[in-house]
Amino acid sequence: MLLLTRSGLVRYIGATLVAVFILAFGGVQAQAQDMAFKQAVAEAAALDRDIAEFYRDSGYAPVWTGKQGTDRKRRNALIKALNSAPLHGLPADRYNAAELTQMLKSVRSPRDLGKVEVAMSKAFISYARDVQSGILTPSEVDSDIKRKAPLRDRKSYLTAFVDSNPAKFMRALPPQTGEYARLLKARLQMEQVVSKGGWGPKVPGKKLEPGDSGNAVVALRNRLIAMGYLKRSSTRSYDATITKAVQKFQAAHGLADDGVAGATTLQEINVTAESRLKSVLVAMERERWFNRERGKRHVLVNLTDYTAKIMDNGKVTFRTRSVVGANKHDRRSPEFSDLMEHMIINPTWNVPRSIAVKEYLPMMQKNANAAGHLKLLDGSGRSVSRANIDFSQYDEKNFPFDMKQPPSRSNALGLVKFMFPNRYNIYLHDTPAKSLFARETRAYSHGCIRLQQPFEFAYALLKPQSSNPKGEFHGHLKTGRETQVNLETKVPVHIIYRTALTTAKGQLEFRRDVYGRDGRIWKALASAGVALGAVQG
Repeated sequence: MLLLTRSGLVRYIGATLVAVFILAFGGVQAQAQDMAFKQAVAEAAALDRDIAEFYRDSGYAPVWTGKQGTDRKRRNALIKALNSAPLHGLPADRYNAAELTQMLKSVRSPRDLGKVEVAMSKAFISYARDVQSGILTPSEVDSDIKRKAPLRDRKSYLTAFVDSNPAKFMRALPPQTGEYARLLKARLQMEQVVSKGGWGPKVPGKKLEPGDSGNAVVALRNRLIAMGYLKRSSTRSYDATITKAVQKFQAAHGLADDGVAGATTLQEINVTAESRLKSVLVAMERERWFNRERGKRHVLVNLTDYTAKIMDNGKVTFRTRSVVGANKHDRRSPEFSDLMEHMIINPTWNVPRSIAVKEYLPMMQKNANAAGHLKLLDGSGRSVSRANIDFSQYDEKNFPFDMKQPPSRSNALGLVKFMFPNRYNIYLHDTPAKSLFARETRAYSHGCIRLQQPFEFAYALLKPQSSNPKGEFHGHLKTGRETQVNLETKVPVHIIYRTALTTAKGQLEFRRDVYGRDGRIWKALASAGVALGAVQG
């Protein structure tokens, strides 16, 4: 046993007391620093209810600014994601990644650290919501975009993030659809085209066709080569190779692929790379608005493409041409999603009041027997003779009658309509006006979607629940009676609007902005700070 001298014992006790004092003082100091950090977090988050609640629930534990390895990984994942925001067509300045990095470097006290902690959480939530659900409110850009972005609870982002792998969580935030991934790639490619000056000089003239030659044909050739529709060539004449390249271009832009570069085709060929890039960025924002479960089987109607498709497990299993709403203020087809519940075979057309008073009433005021194929009904549903009606006494507000067209081949709805009940009174239906489907631009209806092949569409819908869908359909049709056939499994219907879209193989295609909606969306995105990469102005 080691025996201490009296003086040694005194020195030992003194050293021990000093150590205890240092430890006690250090603990008090650490508590003070912790309290200062928590107070700073509480103050900085006070005006943001969701963030304030998250930190209260977690005891003000740091998410980003702690000394643990996990905190460092979270910081790195966040800064990397914020710096990559422009890749998703988001405004970099909205998240201030550089400012956050500088704030971290400038920390001098626990209070500074608490302020940075909250600033990073605010940036995280802002980015997470934007990249997942979009930066714009759809209906504020255009009132006919009824679709609501799928906004998640703000606090839930932080709650889920702290229990996740930081890098994986960030990668999973954007839409995980094949379309979004292909649009990301297309954006990079388009930015490279723009940075190199685009596709070259525009093609002059109003029409070019096989057999033509000269400078305009050379300009067409060069532009098709630059766009990737034609291999390198020195031809100066509109030969078979140029004809085939024009057909490819037309097919990829929703045009009649006749191989003739008419006015519409030349107009589309001359659209600048910058404009096409804007369409891609708008499509990415739209895909974020549409970041939701779409259904293993669903109906997809792209208004700009004038098509309706049935999608099964991501593949097109049925496709038909469509006619959509005319480009007039009260006839444009809205964008929304709903569930198709049934079809009505041999439908009655209950004329919408807006059509009755705006179109048919003025006709009947001139000639009481006008629109004689329609029945007039009073408020009790009884048929009314026109002979005793003075239509001149009525206007849009006081017209007291309903108008109906009984089932028939000449019925405005044709022989079948497909119902997904909604507040906009929009549905898919047959039509007696078959000639419109041969046109390149097919915006003529009052808002509903007309189908070129409604019978085949019905067979496809009935196939999962019927051993003989065609026979069942025609059995009802032959009766001539209005018959409702319910779908055993409701089918989601998504009415969308895309001027930039991709094929499953990754080819980028474009459609015309028939209602001008994407132009308005781009203007709103630009106002929010979205830029075209290397493009200035």
